Amino acid sequence: MKKEFSISNDKVLINFSANYCSTFEELVESSGFKRVIESYIKNAKKKVTLNWRYLKKSLQTEDVSIITKKLCKVFKYCTVMSVDEIIEINDFYSELFKERDQFINLVEELYLFWRKLERYTIIHTNKKQEGLSSVNFTQANSALSNLILKLYRKIEKNTLGYKPNVFRQIPVGGNASLKVNKILWPIPNGYEILEDIEFIDAILLETPFITYPKKNTRSGMFKEISYNPLKEATLNKDHWFCYPAKVGELIAFIYFHRDFMHHGITLCNLFEMARCEEYRGKKPDLVYVFGARDKGEEKKTVFYDDKENEIMLGYINYSDEIDYFGYMKKMTLTLHNLVMIKRGYLPIHGAMVSIELKDGKSANVVIMGDSGAGKSESLEAFRTLGEDYISNMTIIFDDMGKFKDIDGKIKGYGTEIGAFVRLDDLDAGYAFKELDRSIFMNPDKINARLVMPVSPYKEIIKGYDVDLFLYANNYTEVKEGEKSIEFFNNPKEAVEVFKRGARMAKGTTSEKGLVESYFANPFGPAQKIKETDILIEKYFKAMFERNVKVGEIKTCLGLEGKEKEGPRNAAIELLEIIKNLK
Repeated sequence: MKKEFSISNDKVLINFSANYCSTFEELVESSGFKRVIESYIKNAKKKVTLNWRYLKKSLQTEDVSIITKKLCKVFKYCTVMSVDEIIEINDFYSELFKERDQFINLVEELYLFWRKLERYTIIHTNKKQEGLSSVNFTQANSALSNLILKLYRKIEKNTLGYKPNVFRQIPVGGNASLKVNKILWPIPNGYEILEDIEFIDAILLETPFITYPKKNTRSGMFKEISYNPLKEATLNKDHWFCYPAKVGELIAFIYFHRDFMHHGITLCNLFEMARCEEYRGKKPDLVYVFGARDKGEEKKTVFYDDKENEIMLGYINYSDEIDYFGYMKKMTLTLHNLVMIKRGYLPIHGAMVSIELKDGKSANVVIMGDSGAGKSESLEAFRTLGEDYISNMTIIFDDMGKFKDIDGKIKGYGTEIGAFVRLDDLDAGYAFKELDRSIFMNPDKINARLVMPVSPYKEIIKGYDVDLFLYANNYTEVKEGEKSIEFFNNPKEAVEVFKRGARMAKGTTSEKGLVESYFANPFGPAQKIKETDILIEKYFKAMFERNVKVGEIKTCLGLEGKEKEGPRNAAIELLEIIKNLK
């Protein structure tokens, strides 16, 4: 049985199946309560805070364990007695309550310390539930949150002698709740290290879910290696979880260490969670291990094409350097794209939307480009500007998709149900409209991000005919009288621009200035240039033969002062083009 409570890397895991608190007494006597108090005191001692000096003086000791024990006892007393009654029973605490405002300040600071931790509650559905019995998954977290709130208010009331006039109902239970289970699947040789790691069955989010990863950008390329990296890895299975994802038409088992729980949870807003019956007893197409420890000291971001077991394996070792969601998302998509290339499909790094106008005209538009090129921003500007003309917009993919040549048509398919977008590049009010369902990352920093669901899974895998295919050029200025959108006359012209993959780096990676990436896609095609070259020639030739309009859209997103105006002007032109389509 996993521990009932663990705290690591500012993340708290509460195991409801081991112990579930439903009364004040159970809460203040729990190991978790003691651990939080102890962590707070250690932190206060290290910083030599005012509250540390107050505790040291009033409790007449500098021993953290003794202070923790005495504070827990005081909080327990405060649930049933007033401060005067506590002092009457034991005069030792008179010094602690001599300045009641100072004690209240301690309670408030401790409460804030708890709220700043990332908190996750877990139910193990395959275990005998010793802790949780009568409360179901969706109720358990809110019940704990209410209990903590009541405890906080009870302590303050019995200290001050009166109730506050204003009550702020802030969620203080888990930021997210997980239901996990052990799943049997045919683990091949070389993957035994993953056996017995529990799979996530369900996730409950307390939105807005705000996380503060240590990094805000991704760097480097994912490299192919010729051996299974799991043979060099070690992991504590009690510290690991698996998110079973549907990445396009593929099943991926994404394993992650608990210190990166915030990224693992965020996956639910990006990739459809697979149901048990879809993967139980089956081998996945993709396996990704995120945050394993090995003998190497350098950051490893590698993948291995396990041809023998028909598994594309991704591996990133444990490091603060990988504490950015881009590493989890982009490696997963790289693995997907590598499989697609092997199957003869063309991976597209871009955004695709199906647009229906009120006058009956419709078009399926794909805008391709690397990170920060303005593909998503242009479509968002289009959505905002075109409300008077648009009857419906369906997002097929927001970052990565693929083209298939089926029945004489080039069709686009998505991989994700969500979008991982820069907060800076969205309309000022848009992020607030999505507050109730989004996951925010470092909202106070440059390259702040949010992850939000945008399309149902059935839509992204449906397959839509491609009508317009545009390369997002974010570095060329559109002067007066010039057009934001221009079309190519032949496949050769188009292939040259698309393959070059030029863009002005926007700070989404470690790159700066005007940079190039093969086919604007460092996530699969850049690792398999020879194979992708063949696919590019085939698909571009087919698009020109089948009257798909292939061109370039100048978003100006990389030009200072044009970040909003550029996508807006491009969106206006795009609307006119769709109106005039035959």
